[in-house]
Amino acid sequence: MRIAILGFGREGKSVLRFIKKHPRYKKAEIEILDQKTDPDYLKNLECFDLVFRTPGIPYSHPRLFRARCNGVKFSSATILFFTHSPTRNIIGITCSKGKSTTATLIYEILKAAGKDVYLAGNIGESPLNITKKLKKTSWVVLELSSFQLHDLPASPHIAVVLDAFPEHLDHHKSVREYYGAKANIVRWQNPRDLVFFFADNPLTRSIATKGRGRKILVSQNSAPFVDPQDLKLIGAHAYRNAIMAATVARSLGIPDRTIVKTLKSFRGLEHRLEFIKNVSGVKFYNDSASTNPHTAAAAVGAFKNEPHILIAGGQDKGLNYAPLAKALKNSSTRLVILFAENKKKIHRAIKNRGVKIAIAENLSEAIRTAYKYTTKSYVLSSSAKGGSASGGKSCIVFSPGAASFDQFQNYADRGRQFKKLVKAIKAR
Repeated sequence: MRIAILGFGREGKSVLRFIKKHPRYKKAEIEILDQKTDPDYLKNLECFDLVFRTPGIPYSHPRLFRARCNGVKFSSATILFFTHSPTRNIIGITCSKGKSTTATLIYEILKAAGKDVYLAGNIGESPLNITKKLKKTSWVVLELSSFQLHDLPASPHIAVVLDAFPEHLDHHKSVREYYGAKANIVRWQNPRDLVFFFADNPLTRSIATKGRGRKILVSQNSAPFVDPQDLKLIGAHAYRNAIMAATVARSLGIPDRTIVKTLKSFRGLEHRLEFIKNVSGVKFYNDSASTNPHTAAAAVGAFKNEPHILIAGGQDKGLNYAPLAKALKNSSTRLVILFAENKKKIHRAIKNRGVKIAIAENLSEAIRTAYKYTTKSYVLSSSAKGGSASGGKSCIVFSPGAASFDQFQNYADRGRQFKKLVKAIKAR
């Protein structure tokens, strides 16, 4: 058997470790195909019997499609995990916003309740790395992206479908394909399985109905014992994540007191409206994990009662910025500073929303411009809408609303660069 591992990042390496130890693949000839070592690494896929695809390579790529038509079988780390996991107690979380936070909250609640629980998937840990640790009674909380779900022929016992909106249109052929991939989280469920979803989101509801699992609608009334004032998380979207996590945990018999105590102590995840520093009364927040217009809009909404400056822009993913434009109208945003590849596209979308706009060449300049604007003496450059203005004390919120790959390795690298630049600022 000839096997190819397509992409040799975190998941590709976990696949290699796993199949080298598995009896089924003992005599297999294994080859690594990676763009870093071969720019034309997809050229000979038809030569293999089995190809393990990593999530960053689109399942619908023409060369992958051609290989499948020629009889090549495809798999992935996620498929291997569902095939070989000794436990069915898998909680899968997907959709367009809040996956990592909700997955971590559920994990922390189950852990606080004394469960043998593991957190893996798109959040950073390949599930194959934990397989040997699992028992039949173990629980696994698995964050699942559309790329991991696209060819998954299995569904978790508990599916959690968060808010849905168009995403990753630079990787998926269409919105329909994107939602179709997401629907695999419920498509293979049986009537004994469960799917939790937000009742007020039509797209979420549509995804949830694609399987046979028992439907559980979630709303703010689902966990009345969770008070938004008790949370350290910022924004209405964060409260929704907490409500979802609490509802799932309660269905598993976790006591309300354990749920509330865990939620109260949770400070959020890195790069998700993460407070960085207060410099002379100006508070900086890092929301680099914001990679689409909806998450940038959520960041604006999170500071609806607090004057703030928004820094946005990045690599375009073919998305519509109308949600951000809508959020900015009548908001407390004093200035939007745009930088990076899609700055002109965002500018066109938001220019008539009554918010001042400035253009920066890079992230460093954007931060300097934002900080200067908070002084009464600063006058906006000619690229800004509205001429001169005094900023006054404000929050500075870095919520790009776009991918990072035009200037950074990934959103985490972008967030770390932002934090480094902010921490270098000296008080006035």
